[in-house]
Amino acid sequence: MNRDAALANLAIVLVRPKNPENIGSAARIALNMGIERLLLVGEHLPERELMAKTATHNAAHLLDRIEVHRRLDEALADFSVIVGTTARHGRLRMVETNPRHLAETLAPLLKSNRAAVLFGPEDTGLTNDDLKFCHMVSAIPTADFSSLNLAQAVAIHCYELYYGLCHAKIDAGTYPQLANSHELESMHLYLEGALRSIDFINDKNRTYWMTNIRRFFGRKRLSSKDANIVRTICKKILLHHKGANSIDPGDP
Repeated sequence: MNRDAALANLAIVLVRPKNPENIGSAARIALNMGIERLLLVGEHLPERELMAKTATHNAAHLLDRIEVHRRLDEALADFSVIVGTTARHGRLRMVETNPRHLAETLAPLLKSNRAAVLFGPEDTGLTNDDLKFCHMVSAIPTADFSSLNLAQAVAIHCYELYYGLCHAKIDAGTYPQLANSHELESMHLYLEGALRSIDFINDKNRTYWMTNIRRFFGRKRLSSKDANIVRTICKKILLHHKGANSIDPGDP
């Protein structure tokens, strides 16, 4: 696999950005680093002229190809590897990597899988609810004040990914096709339903258990077959407990 093939499977996702100029800057940065898929999660795409101010002429075509989704789960449906970015630390947002090491992790996975790197809005960053979709979280190490401009954060991550993929050594082995986000969300939905049916999860402890369960399966990097096995088992548990008022959660 060459660098260009890996970059073709990589996308930048801007979640509810507030500044149109930052969208233009992100497009310019992504193009400079060989990334040509840009997604936006929000109600609508800002006026093109406002974004074009910082995109420059060379990256203007990316503005016409931005994929707009109202919901994050819809935007991520076909991605199998999802990376969240954050400047904040906390019990529910454990930082697992940084931009420099991120390329080492993604390089072999990009051979067979689409990957998305998420950036949150300028004022708050990604929420815990956004991060639940992520399989790993990246933070940029800083000396003291940890808040960077959105465009700066995109630039640092894109540069490190480009540089890392340029120098990555990937053997000729076969790398598995991982379950995509839609398949994993369906699995999580049935898993939560099954655990509720046996009174393991309730409204009070849901966040704790589902956060840790998501992290566990995220580390395991399930294939589509794996996710379907877990989903099928949970569906059988729910069917078994129908008489106890269990509810089939349905697909997301």
